[in-house]
Amino acid sequence: MDHPNTWPGSAGEHQLQERFGTAERAERFYSQQVLDHLNEQMREFVADQEMMFVATSDAHGECDNTFRAGPAGFVRVLDDERLSWPEYRGNGVMASLGNITENPHVGLLFMDFTRQLIGLHVNGRAEIVEDAAMRAEYDEVEVDDIPGRRPERWVVVEVEEAYIHCAKHIPRLVKTPRERAWGTDDVRRKGGDFFSASKEPRPWVPEAPARALSAGRPHGSQVAQAARMAEATEAARVAEADRIAEAADAPSVDVPTADSPATDALATDAPAVDAPAANAPAADGANEVRRSPGRHRRRLRLLNPAPRPGEGG
Repeated sequence: MDHPNTWPGSAGEHQLQERFGTAERAERFYSQQVLDHLNEQMREFVADQEMMFVATSDAHGECDNTFRAGPAGFVRVLDDERLSWPEYRGNGVMASLGNITENPHVGLLFMDFTRQLIGLHVNGRAEIVEDAAMRAEYDEVEVDDIPGRRPERWVVVEVEEAYIHCAKHIPRLVKTPRERAWGTDDVRRKGGDFFSASKEPRPWVPEAPARALSAGRPHGSQVAQAARMAEATEAARVAEADRIAEAADAPSVDVPTADSPATDALATDAPAVDAPAANAPAADGANEVRRSPGRHRRRLRLLNPAPRPGEGG
């Protein structure tokens, strides 16, 4: 009698395990290493990390993978089923947050390259929470006094899977001190046009010529010099912006839920926040979420592609 497969993971990975004869190894891993929560050792590991990688995708499954960093403990473990991280000032694209508004599934990867040489995968469902709402629910969230490192909003993840990334191929890196230009808009301090991308044509603006950035690929010494020269000015600018933002903070925040069809709305489950019900219809379509149209795709060219499960073989 066949029993339903109750192991974690996707149908695709289970099909390939059967096809390539790795099901026994995979089931041993599922039964010994995969949890649906963060245990004590995992929570301590997350609290020590200064960086993580974040994978998201939009409603079409188009993917994005990004990097987040902060002081040790910038990713906060709220309990054994939830963690959160702050979203600092960035380039304004909001690719990851935009994906989360369409598809809440996220994959996080924490890697310790310097001490323990181990990694931790955390997969789950994310929602976006405004900074004021986060602080209303968690009063222990302190205000960071480093310019440019004050959260604009937070991402809260409900953990569905947590498991180890083995140490076998993780390189050992040596941590050295460096100045970080938190929150800067200075092009050169952010890396300039390191990959010379500004001069290249792109399909989404075919009628407009490519516009080169003012700063080309910088030399390391130029980056360091620019950082030193701009540090005081940048700190003053961001501190003033923070002061203005604090003065303008409203006493309450209206934030729709993650599944609500609102264009720039952000979700929270904080009890102090008046949030519309999930999937509430937008009035006259004014707040309808504009789904991603999908990437500008070229035809895929694969070398001897393997057949999909069920396609011959």
